[in-house]
Amino acid sequence: MNETVNIRELSDLIASKSNIVSLVKQGMDQTIVGQQHLVESLLIALLANGHVLLEGVPGLAKTLAIKTLASLIDAKFSRIQFTPDLLPADVIGTMIYSIQKERFEVKKGPVFANFILADEINRAPAKVQSALLEAMQERQVTIGEQTFGLDDPFLVLATQNPIEQEGTYPLPEAQVDRFLMKVLIGYPSKTDEAAIIRRNIAAAKPTVNALVKPAELVETRAVVNQVYLDEKIERYIVDIVFATRFPQDYGLNDLQSMIEFGASPRASISLAQAARANAFLHSRAFVIPDDVRNVCHDVLRHRLGLSYEAEASNITADEIINNIIDKIAVP
Repeated sequence: MNETVNIRELSDLIASKSNIVSLVKQGMDQTIVGQQHLVESLLIALLANGHVLLEGVPGLAKTLAIKTLASLIDAKFSRIQFTPDLLPADVIGTMIYSIQKERFEVKKGPVFANFILADEINRAPAKVQSALLEAMQERQVTIGEQTFGLDDPFLVLATQNPIEQEGTYPLPEAQVDRFLMKVLIGYPSKTDEAAIIRRNIAAAKPTVNALVKPAELVETRAVVNQVYLDEKIERYIVDIVFATRFPQDYGLNDLQSMIEFGASPRASISLAQAARANAFLHSRAFVIPDDVRNVCHDVLRHRLGLSYEAEASNITADEIINNIIDKIAVP
């Protein structure tokens, strides 16, 4: 009975906080045409305190989406254009000697912001990509002998172009695993594209005003962390992740030769966090299996190591995840 009361109280608390997310979503819809999955993924990442890796061809509003989000939340935004000649100091900052003060001083880099757009992250060498690792995981940056904490909220949105591979560097597995989700962005529909044309050639462009304070978002995230996750849902998440490691134990013998390595324990944590955020977006105080299934592809697709046989057969990570979801019993 106590649990029922708690769920009811939590439902009322979620209802009181959901208006903040509604305001942000309405503001995004005024600027971004279509791309609902992109908008929802950004909101889930915000609520789950995670980062997003976006993959899509240029011109699909990836930059516009995060700039709009930063403006709506009255947060600081930085864009870092990753290029082959970029240095780690260009990302996190460096020590500069001050002639007037006769000492070295810290000059902070663009990573010191609430929202970071790492544009075409795979165009920079691994040393530069790894400069983001400490910031993404530990939410702090070390320059020289000093360590600086990053502001909250802190969201890294990295983009990469799936078409152009010349002059690119694959992301290290250690860094890819730091992203809560990898979201694939496709072309808009005909109706949406016509609306995009009308909106962009109109004389008056929509203005983006700050609707939410960062502190309000942090408070909302605390409520998301209270969303109830039943033990059956926990076991469901564990079964899905373990099926990527030991598919033969779940009657998926055909996948054994397709998977080089399965998802890490961080995937299980990410699935639980993203499922909670998805439940909150739908004004629910508890996680249901559909919440896990809705975020499963985005959370797992970049954490599976495909074998040469899978790549030769044009088997994608999404197809493997589909087979796993179809096989694992739903609680």
